[in-house]
Amino acid sequence: MRKTVFRVLETAQDNDVVSRVIDICLVTLIAASVIAVVLESVPAFEARYGAALMLFENVTVTAFSIEYLLRLWSSVEATPATLQRPVAARLRYALSFHAVIDLLAILPFYLLAFGVFGNVDMRFLRAIRLLRVLKLTRYSAALNMLFTTFRENGKALAAAFLILVTVMLLAASGMYYFERESQPADFGSIPASMWWAFSTLTTVGYGDVTPITVGGRVFGALITVVGIGMVALPTSILATGYSRQLQQSTSDYEAKAEEALDDGVITEAEKRDLESLRIDLGLSKHTASQILDAGKVRYALGQAEGEQTCPHCRQSLPAGSVQGNT
Repeated sequence: MRKTVFRVLETAQDNDVVSRVIDICLVTLIAASVIAVVLESVPAFEARYGAALMLFENVTVTAFSIEYLLRLWSSVEATPATLQRPVAARLRYALSFHAVIDLLAILPFYLLAFGVFGNVDMRFLRAIRLLRVLKLTRYSAALNMLFTTFRENGKALAAAFLILVTVMLLAASGMYYFERESQPADFGSIPASMWWAFSTLTTVGYGDVTPITVGGRVFGALITVVGIGMVALPTSILATGYSRQLQQSTSDYEAKAEEALDDGVITEAEKRDLESLRIDLGLSKHTASQILDAGKVRYALGQAEGEQTCPHCRQSLPAGSVQGNT
């Protein structure tokens, strides 16, 4: 039973109808709950449909709570029983990213329902329910790839953020020096000047605070130019990292496809493995089909020409080469 629950709750394969239905129901419920939280913030809508929203919230939390408990119980099946004890497996899952998001999706409801904080106004906890949208990362390979990009480029992004903070402090200090006497209300101190520095470096430029002295305007123009580079720096890091993840996914699928085509025939088991890998990597069916077609063409050409290939790297060998020398 535990194996069945684990299989049903995991992202569905093409031939698993029950798991597919569960996935669709959960995704729909997640989207509907997020929309309900957003609409609840509209006073007129909340006043008219408050009772219905509360009922829907109870249903949503009940469903998400059951899902969380079932995932926690069946998480033992994620690893062979001989490698990890059930308690350790469940604890490891409870500390994972998806499990923490699942817990945060229902925790505010229980904290408010049981009055954990007494009479303290904790209505801001309701906003945490919007984190439910992150539950969709379990069903979206693109979102997972984006989070992986953030994780693998964390140091580079932290360095870019540090540079941005340093330049912001320098910009605020410079504008304080130029404008403190002309505009003491807006630039009377370095902390007060930080609002202008932040809005300028991010190229937003609200225009509510602007320099009026000649030195301040020249300095502001220089900071505006620098700000374009500051915004482009983390953007380029994320774009490069995401592109690298896409290339890695394609390479992984190509390697698996080459392995499946080693004998020229893709069995039903290999097809299921390739389809599962395609879903996990977030590749489209069109891209996967192109990779498979290209692999079949290479295999056919190799058979037609009688070329020898290295059994390890699958690269073509010169005529007369001996495998022992590769």
